[in-house]
This record gives sequence, structure tokens and C-alpha cells, in this order.
Amino acid sequence: MELRHLRYFVAVADAGNFTRAAEQLGISQPPLSQQIQRLEHEIGAPLLRRLTRSIELTDAGKTLYDDAVNILKLTDAALVRVRSVARGVSGTLRIGFASSTAFNPQVFALLHRFRESYPGMKLLPQEKEMAALTAALAEGAIDVAFIRLPCERTKEFACRVIDFEPMVVALPRAHPLAQRSDIALGTLKDETLITFPRDVAPSLYDLVIAACHDAGFSPKLGQQSPQVTSAISMVATGFGYAVVPASLGKIDDKNVTCLPLAGPPLTTQVALAWRRNDNGKAVMHFLKVL
Repeated sequence: MELRHLRYFVAVADAGNFTRAAEQLGISQPPLSQQIQRLEHEIGAPLLRRLTRSIELTDAGKTLYDDAVNILKLTDAALVRVRSVARGVSGTLRIGFASSTAFNPQVFALLHRFRESYPGMKLLPQEKEMAALTAALAEGAIDVAFIRLPCERTKEFACRVIDFEPMVVALPRAHPLAQRSDIALGTLKDETLITFPRDVAPSLYDLVIAACHDAGFSPKLGQQSPQVTSAISMVATGFGYAVVPASLGKIDDKNVTCLPLAGPPLTTQVALAWRRNDNGKAVMHFLKVL
């Protein structure tokens, strides 16, 4: 049984005669009659009674009609969904985030624009440390990833910088220096620096350590925070100070003050990474919005 036979049958049943059905379908009447006869032959029972100027459904025709209408609706809906996915206007986009990028305003802005442009797309976010994130991207477990540069594996991917984010110093609010308008990193040489494992965010780790050396001191390293974002909580509880991306200052903690660095700005690059030669529609649309 072919779908076109069901379409012809439903068209004739809805129109009430062959002439109007043929006009609606854009075919001539004789071929339409032949297709209905083939359908009746395949089923083994008449579906229509041919009257002088109209038709009526037999009991078998009435039974088939309801099922045929449902089948055609399901088929049409499936075609719409498949074509929508093929055009990249629906379906899913798997997005990875390095933990330190999750609060970046440019990341938020890009995701907001994409959702407005492609409301049928479902976004599936995943947050991972950098090593796991780049591995997932390389293996195809995610489609795009927000990372911080430099990254040891970026040569494997296509990348585009979306923000140069300034770094700030997070201090306990009760710290004597917390009331300043800005702070020189060298004034903290005797303080305890809260860091995080280098494999969590290698570019940030290296940037902070290098900045301390450029300021003329080797930092006094204290207890590590498991993630970049948890460094704010450790500052709040008095473990020391942290040098973090400015967007982490959005973490609402009344016990922490974030101060800009005095002198030349210290910035970190936030970038979008994707697999080279990935021509998937969803990825292409995401890049178009970018």
C-alpha cells in the first residue's frame, strides 16, 4: 500500500466525487480512478460506491478513512520535523562550557540571540574542566564549546574569540585593602593566593602565576579550590585572595569584594571552539548568529 493511494482515497472521500478530487490533486480523473481501483484490489474490498454524480463510502471505506487520515497526518508531521532538523531550525545543539566561562556576558548574549533566532532548537549544556571539554569536542560528544585561550588543543579545532575579559582580585570584604578602588597585584605578595588545579583551567592558572611573577614576586600558594567558581566561596571564608575573571564577580556573595587591577589590564580570551569541517546545520546556524 502506497501513501499516494491513501492520499487519493482521502481526497475523493473528502471531495465527494472524482472530478473535484482530481482538480484538487492536480491530476486527471481517469488515472485517479485507476489508483483507487488498485487500492481496492490490494485491500480486496470495494471502498467507494460510485453514484451518478457522487460517491459514498462503503463500510470498509469508512474504516479505512479514519486510519488513512491519521496515517497521513503522522506522515506529514514527520516530514515537517525531519526537514526542520535538516535545515537546523529544530533538533538539538550540545554546548560545552569550561567552568570559568559560564558567567561570561558575551556567552549569555550569544545563547540568547541563538534562542531568539532558532526557538525550535533545544540546547543541551554541559560543564566540564578543560581537558574533558576538549576531549568531548574532539570525540563528537558535544558540538561546540566555550573555552579560554590559550588552550593546548586549539590547533585541532576552529576557534573564534568572543571576548577579552578582564581579571579582577577577589578579597574578603573585611580585608584592609577591600575598600580601595583598584589594587596592584604586588601589594598582595605576602597574602595567600587561592588557586585551582591547573587541569581545570590551564590558561587561567598560567595567566595568574605569570602575572604575579611580572609583579615581582612568587605567590604564596594556599589551599586549592576544586573549580574556578568555588574560589569565590573560599575567599569568602578567609582562605586568601583570588585572581579571577570579572564575570565571576556576578556570583552574589556579600562577604567578597572584587577589585580591578591597577596598571596595565590583565585579560583572558573567551572563545568558541568547534570541529573543523563540521558542516552540521545546527553548528552552521550557531556560527551565523555569532
